Amino acid sequence: MDNYTGKRLDGRYEIQEVIGVGGMAVVYKAYDNIDDRIVAVKILKDEYLANEEFRRRFKNESKAIAVLSHPNIVKVFNVSYGDRLQYIVMEYVEGITLKEYIEQQGKLGIKETVHFTMQILRALQHAHDKGIVHRDIKPQNIMLLSNGNIKVTDFGIARFSYSDTKTMTDSAIGSVHYISPEQARGGATDDRADIYSVGVVMYEMLTGQVPFQSDNSVSVALMQLQNEAKKPRELNNNIPVGLEQIVIHAMRKNARERYQSAAEMLLDIEEFKRNPTIRFQKDYFVDNDPTKYVNKKPDIPKTVVAPPVVPPAAPPVEPGFGLEDDEDDDQSGTGSRVGAIVIGVLVGLVLTLVISIAVLWIFKPHVIDSLPIINGIFKAQNQTVENFVDKECDKIINDSKYTNYYEFVIVEQPKSDYENGKVFAQSPEPDSPRKADEIVKVTLYVANNNKKVIVPDLEEENWEQAQRILEDMGFKVSLIPDIDLHYANGTVIKTEPSGGSEVAEGSKIMLYYAKEPTKVPVADVMDMDVETAKELILSQGLKPNVVEEESDKKQGTVIGQSPESGEPVLQGQEVTLTVSSGVPPSAEATITFNLPSKGTKGTLEVYISSELVKEATLLLDGSSYDLKVTGSGESKLVKIRFDNRDYYSCIVNFNSNPPTVTSGSYASLISGSSGRMPSVVGLDKDTAVKRLNDAGFWNIEFTYTVVLDPTQEGVILSQNPAAPNQNTIIIPSYSHDQKITLEIAMTEGV
Repeated sequence: MDNYTGKRLDGRYEIQEVIGVGGMAVVYKAYDNIDDRIVAVKILKDEYLANEEFRRRFKNESKAIAVLSHPNIVKVFNVSYGDRLQYIVMEYVEGITLKEYIEQQGKLGIKETVHFTMQILRALQHAHDKGIVHRDIKPQNIMLLSNGNIKVTDFGIARFSYSDTKTMTDSAIGSVHYISPEQARGGATDDRADIYSVGVVMYEMLTGQVPFQSDNSVSVALMQLQNEAKKPRELNNNIPVGLEQIVIHAMRKNARERYQSAAEMLLDIEEFKRNPTIRFQKDYFVDNDPTKYVNKKPDIPKTVVAPPVVPPAAPPVEPGFGLEDDEDDDQSGTGSRVGAIVIGVLVGLVLTLVISIAVLWIFKPHVIDSLPIINGIFKAQNQTVENFVDKECDKIINDSKYTNYYEFVIVEQPKSDYENGKVFAQSPEPDSPRKADEIVKVTLYVANNNKKVIVPDLEEENWEQAQRILEDMGFKVSLIPDIDLHYANGTVIKTEPSGGSEVAEGSKIMLYYAKEPTKVPVADVMDMDVETAKELILSQGLKPNVVEEESDKKQGTVIGQSPESGEPVLQGQEVTLTVSSGVPPSAEATITFNLPSKGTKGTLEVYISSELVKEATLLLDGSSYDLKVTGSGESKLVKIRFDNRDYYSCIVNFNSNPPTVTSGSYASLISGSSGRMPSVVGLDKDTAVKRLNDAGFWNIEFTYTVVLDPTQEGVILSQNPAAPNQNTIIIPSYSHDQKITLEIAMTEGV
């Protein structure tokens, strides 16, 4: 594993320690010395830099996070796509993963599970609205903060929903314990793949274990495709039925039978939060045609009547109790007569007892009530109706222990969270009272998900008319108003599932329709903290868009807004907030110049924008000198002086990386003075410069002329202005600021 600890990236990010290692990248804790904050830097491993697929996936992550801005998703601050180094700079989150928290707790409570799941779904709905499918939702990618909030991380295998949505068939992408069946088989994935993974995460939070476990990842993938998980309540009977139904609905194998969006799943969780005793299956107890709820008397499309009760045959008469003559009458006649007498006496006693009890029943029933044995015989005890829910219908109607006491009415309806042929409800309810000798008529509601219906395309239809169409087709409709300036007020924007989709009859359809936006004056958020400004803009129904700009104002302060305050805009419109990034960052520049050739020591003074920033004593020997100065901002004038006299000046842009130095020029050492110019023709370059400097001339430039004589290499051929010679009558005096051009000989090719 490559380790960048102790190094600085791009002169800005000081890597401190490793905080996480993934399949293709390493995450480091780092200090951003420009914005003065701790960040997380995710660096693609060196061995994957040459792999185009990994580079693409890494770039996908940065592109995915860059378009997202949500309190439950990690923020991205910067990205780099260099050939030798690729990294993403994100906010640093203090906390532990949800996986670590589950392992600590064993399993989570109902409130915690609901609280975390709602945040995950809000983050995913934001991503899905931006066209991003995460495809690797698991507790390891969910950070838990100390305040109970969560952050969804690691969009490393995310894809834009409008791009190729096939997973790689040669290796399952995503963690195998949490991936959807369509990912496991290498099929097309969309938002609903994330919904399945959320269901698995809920399952693990509630039960303390994942639905499918094996030492072999291939075996787990096959289980995801073929096996049904144990119901959560079998592992933890404290889970409310309604919450279990939400988990099962999210984890349906067929994507069309799951929640079709994070928003739809959120609606059910919010209903459960309001009423923890809710049972969502009652929402689906509808007849085929027309649509009715179970609490209304349903039509009976198919009836199976149990066969009539056949009384058992009379037992055969035992020998000795018949009325026909016996062949051995002489031998046994006496015994037969005695037996007949005994039987007659017993029959008489029984008749007397029956008559007596009948009289008491009519005239003194309280006496019968006080005799438990007699009461049990003549007064039938109340019994209750069997519970047929979750049982197979065929087994019920073919089992004599039921058909002898019940007449069954079968109503088949679509019920996506039950297997075909299983009873999901009954009427009367289980444990309803019934008489022991009564054949009770029971209606069994049986799942039949084979009948499919095509969702009509209702885009731009009036929402009320669209609702009637869907309800007439047997769908359950949820209305969701939305602000969309591209659609007329009251018209349908979309449905979920979308028009043309094949779904089970009686499914829930989310109907989004356009709501006319109203105009509101933009609030004045100038000089506010950016978080406060964003909350205020959001409260107006507007969308804040934050951009940073360098400024001397405190970091995070709003220094500009567009549209301006007071301007009326439509609800849902974007408001751009320009926010200060703080004091411009400092940088170090290197200024190179030649020292004066005085042969003595001198005092150096350096000024940036008239502020003295450095002093030093140097030997003025004419050598080249590199001066290091630190500053911030653009177009800063740097002035260099020796012994209280201007010598050299330049312009430095400290905002560039590295800083750039331009417009460098020398000044006269003795400002405003003049003197005689010495002749330097025939001297070498260094000697010529020293002689001119000693005479007070500093503004020197050079030109070069190619010569054939190698002995002339580096010799001064001419100077301009020319020095006076011995025949000059009037010797001119030149200002020490005078520019002097020296022509230097050079050998061709050197």
